[in-house]
Amino acid sequence: MHRRTLHLSLLAGLLAVSGFVSAQTKWDLPAAYPATNFHSVNLAQFASDVDKATAGKLKITLHANASLFKAPEIKRAVQGGQAQAGEILLANFSNEWPIYAADGLPFLADSYDESMKLYKAQKPMMEKKLAEQGMMLLYAVPWPPQGIYSKKPLNSAADLKGIKWRAYSPSTSRIAELVGAQPVTVQAAELSQALATGVVESNMTSGATGVDSKLYEHLKFYYDVQAWLPKNAIIVNKKAFDALDKPTQDAVVKAAAEAETRGWAASRKVNTDTMAVLKANGMTIAPPSAQLKADMQKVGETMIKEWLAKAGPEGQAMLDAFRK
Repeated sequence: MHRRTLHLSLLAGLLAVSGFVSAQTKWDLPAAYPATNFHSVNLAQFASDVDKATAGKLKITLHANASLFKAPEIKRAVQGGQAQAGEILLANFSNEWPIYAADGLPFLADSYDESMKLYKAQKPMMEKKLAEQGMMLLYAVPWPPQGIYSKKPLNSAADLKGIKWRAYSPSTSRIAELVGAQPVTVQAAELSQALATGVVESNMTSGATGVDSKLYEHLKFYYDVQAWLPKNAIIVNKKAFDALDKPTQDAVVKAAAEAETRGWAASRKVNTDTMAVLKANGMTIAPPSAQLKADMQKVGETMIKEWLAKAGPEGQAMLDAFRK
């Protein structure tokens, strides 16, 4: 009798444990940037906030530095359910749907305040599009403004002719074409090596990537043209989200809203801090000359026209909402 009671209590214990395990949900969240990057740090905080708010019911594992999926594969992975959530650079998906890449249009939104205005114009359209693709937007955070890094001084767009220019999106490739530079596609993780071997001589990116990739070791000039502030978006598979109970869903949404606010503030701080680091490492930081700015604005106007031709009435509606 005693032994049977022991067996029953062991069995009850096992059932309790397995019940707990099945009640715990695990999500994978692939991201493309190093764990030390401010976007990744913010994501880690988001995952930790969700863990705390749900008392461990939802565990989100962050896979930084493209360790689970490479940058271009993350959206498809979330859409297909191989990952429950993921972080994507919206500008990478311009070929799929032009509105995704509105924040990659040069000189459209050229400050944090303008960037937030653009996000508000983009967001309802983006939420609708993601829903059609079986996903949801959790939050979005911009990179610091994009400037031009170069080995040699640049006084006008003519100085970019023939230069080996790192492209990481359709927009950055198009800028290269319009100024007569030679676009070379290189992902963030391989940038240092491309610079060291002379495959790349110039690129357009933020101060954050400049410090992450130690661009000051190879490039001497940074022109603060504030061309655009491309956003990273955190997306989630709708089925995975719908499978959560209501309190867990609420916890995710609340943690996402906090991560968005925190992320925008972190981006501003990173911009200020990274400029100081670039300067301390001997880089010349300068505003663009009047000629370079005018040349680049022409490039911007051409690209907005081209974008509108693809984006059609939807794109025009978004621009109108932004310019209101």
